Amino acid sequence: MINNHVKIVELFFSFLKLGFTAFGGPAMVAYIKELVVEKREWLDKQTFQDGVVLAQVIPGATAIQMAGYVGFKTRGILGGLASFTGFGLPAFLFMLFLSQVYVKTHDLPKVISVFTGLQVVVVSIVANAFLSFARPLVNSKAEMFMAILSFLLLFFKVSPFLIIFICLVLSQLVFKDVSINKTETSKRINYQGLLILIFIPFIELFFLYFWDKTLFNISLVMIKIDLFAFGGGYASLPLMMHEFVDRLGWIDNRTFMDGIALGQVTPGPIVITATFVGYLLKGLLGALMATISVFTPSFIIMALFCEFSDKMNQLKIFLKAKQGILASFSALLLFVLIKFIVSLDWNFLKAMMAMVSFFALYRKVNLVYVVLISVLFSAFLF
Repeated sequence: MINNHVKIVELFFSFLKLGFTAFGGPAMVAYIKELVVEKREWLDKQTFQDGVVLAQVIPGATAIQMAGYVGFKTRGILGGLASFTGFGLPAFLFMLFLSQVYVKTHDLPKVISVFTGLQVVVVSIVANAFLSFARPLVNSKAEMFMAILSFLLLFFKVSPFLIIFICLVLSQLVFKDVSINKTETSKRINYQGLLILIFIPFIELFFLYFWDKTLFNISLVMIKIDLFAFGGGYASLPLMMHEFVDRLGWIDNRTFMDGIALGQVTPGPIVITATFVGYLLKGLLGALMATISVFTPSFIIMALFCEFSDKMNQLKIFLKAKQGILASFSALLLFVLIKFIVSLDWNFLKAMMAMVSFFALYRKVNLVYVVLISVLFSAFLF
């Protein structure tokens, strides 16, 4: 059951309100379900669960993808745009404000202390995320092979984008046949709306190329990052670090970690770090273009999959590719975790804070509490 009579304005403001409390990344999916399935009855349970599976398969942050999915299913492309934008807008506004504060005050001793503590917490957060993604690999030799291979390739400085492509190919050879549930559908596909969506990024890049090359490069890189961000919002971090820190050298590693820390403080997906990067490189316009670009591909892909999901789920090549990509994502997380650990100047207090925050996250303590308490301790300890 799908309620196709939901007002677009209602979608926007419902998800805007939810977006202001969207801490915890994928954990927000449960609150979206409560809103959409239980309170408003916009979708039935099975339709919502199909969306959860879809959001995990395609690139992009899971929670905001689910917000878009609800809009797509209830009111088509305009509904998806309303719910997606409403859910992500608070994160953008918070990050924009914090980026401005960071640029003006990050050299002050007390602010440095706070960010030192947040960088330690980032290590704990990534470590906990790595464990949650790597744990299922233990039961699959094929997935372990893909993860180890990916890590070795990263160690030898192979591009993460090339590694993902390699995993896409190898997954067709490594994984056994997967079962397919065949279903019939009479859904009418909105080809005109999809074509308009697909052409929008090309028009944007064409305009920026002739207007401002820096904004063009920021947008192009963010689009590329989002296209390969399989496994949720955290998947964008190693890709973003590779592009802006390692390859282009536009920001240093510590500054990038500060951006990740701010991404944890703000509601919404961790990929909102793109706003921070864009602001540091090109001010308000840079923040705006980086944010739009880092969400546009996944938004378009969700629109495509909502239209063609019944057909795509019949393809074995797609189901196998999903396994390979998620396995390689664990290796990416481990690699970026090691880089973060090496980049910090450790002492006893920092090590204790990392251990305590990691244990708290492992025991499912709310991320907001962990971050806020760490900020308070950092202000006094460092």
